[in-house]
Amino acid sequence: MSAVRSACDTCLRRAWLLGRLAGHLEHAPRARRALRDVLALDDLRLIAALGGGEVPVIHAERAAFDPQVARERTARAGLRAVCRHDRRYPARLHDDTASPAVLFVRDRDEALARLLGGGDLDTCPPAVAIVGARRAGPQALETARALGRSLSAAGVTVVSGLALGVDSAAHEGALAGGGRTVAVLATGADRTYPRTKVPLGERIAVSGAIVSELPPGTPAYRWAFPSRNRIIAALAQLTVVVEAAQRSGSLITADFAVQMGREVAAVPGPAAGPHCRGTNLLLRDGAHLVLEPADVLDGLLGIAGGAGLRPPTPLTPAPAELTADLRRVRDAVAAGRATPAALADGPEDLVSVLAALSELELLGEVRRVPGGAYVATVR
Repeated sequence: MSAVRSACDTCLRRAWLLGRLAGHLEHAPRARRALRDVLALDDLRLIAALGGGEVPVIHAERAAFDPQVARERTARAGLRAVCRHDRRYPARLHDDTASPAVLFVRDRDEALARLLGGGDLDTCPPAVAIVGARRAGPQALETARALGRSLSAAGVTVVSGLALGVDSAAHEGALAGGGRTVAVLATGADRTYPRTKVPLGERIAVSGAIVSELPPGTPAYRWAFPSRNRIIAALAQLTVVVEAAQRSGSLITADFAVQMGREVAAVPGPAAGPHCRGTNLLLRDGAHLVLEPADVLDGLLGIAGGAGLRPPTPLTPAPAELTADLRRVRDAVAAGRATPAALADGPEDLVSVLAALSELELLGEVRRVPGGAYVATVR
């Protein structure tokens, strides 16, 4: 795979500079200036703001920068470099005052342009960001997976961050629904983080796309995660948050979306649950309520007229010819009674509950998750 030649010298130099200053950004005083403001600085001001005692050295290295070396390094990493002057650069990113100079992309047959369009906002395919807790509960993961699957099948590109929990579940669902998914990394696009998600990243690269603003080989830095979140928010017309505590990083994505005038939606959770307080606060403050994929598509219809969208798959369990006992157990699982012990009315009821769960699992109505708990299957 060769690097895209239209990634201009100036943009490649800017991407190199961001990688060069990554360690300085990591240790910059957090209160000094908002991250987007820092990233919006031109090269010379960025060096002055972050370079510290290395300013003369960094200036000399910048003057010696060889764009052809950067192109060759990109190609060796199996990536493409798409700069903001390229017609294949996602048009929605231009709404961000601190948009990446370059996107380093891992995909096949230029899938990024198919998934997110480029150049002309009027022809960009619909895209939704799905983000949430890394330590999400089983039902939240099932919801994220189902949203990703249904939206992908409806012709919507699902954007997320390939993180543990909700992000990965959304990507997995999108792959199952047709493969329309883009993962934005906080490392170089050739370095999947966390490493446990390498197999998922490989699957995304086959039918979707993996992107990063950081040069190949860049490791994970703390500042790069909120920086990655601003790209996720910019690429999507609507950001959906699935299960988030009050200080969840996914709320940073929602905040970036609001700053860029984008819509935010959230899946509600129990009022007393701390793991859902962030999403519930978003709803209190005016975020769109999401109970099923149709709610997300309704939001997109209001934003873009629904061009290219197909009918969604319902998020509620599909009707099935179930006996009253099976329906009772399935509904109880959907309500959060996740274990056989919680479902049984007493020891004498446990055998019948286990039999019902086995039958419901065979019918595809519930699914067993790690720890012996069950979740209602979202179809």
